[in-house]
Amino acid sequence: MTSADSDRVIAIARAWLGTPYHDQASLRGVGCDCLGLARGVWREIVGPEPFPIPPYSRDWGETGPREVLADGARRMMTEIASFDAGPGALVLFRMKPRAIAKHVGILTGPGAFLHAYERLGVIEEPLTQSWRRRIAFAFLFPQR
Repeated sequence: MTSADSDRVIAIARAWLGTPYHDQASLRGVGCDCLGLARGVWREIVGPEPFPIPPYSRDWGETGPREVLADGARRMMTEIASFDAGPGALVLFRMKPRAIAKHVGILTGPGAFLHAYERLGVIEEPLTQSWRRRIAFAFLFPQR
């Protein structure tokens, strides 16, 4: 599978900056959550989503035997080692130790990422050590 151009991924993701936070939504300029941001970028890069996204829990401390978000990403994207993730990569964050990965961001540079955050909407911020250590999985968008 050929990966999408990272500059294109970043440009499309940045077009979502300022979109208000809205749980389980995915409409640029109207509202989205972190997964909705990734879904919207997917639609602009690849095309229609290959399967419907079922409702999901907002519990960042959720535990369980299955990494549901990572398993879904593996069905559509190329997984890479998190330490190899560079600009344009989709990263999944584990927000609490021993919890499943529940937060999504897109790397925009070696020290920055873009994500949708409750009360803030879609923002770009530094990839601090606190954020970096939470990265559990990384994926590349495919090229259409």
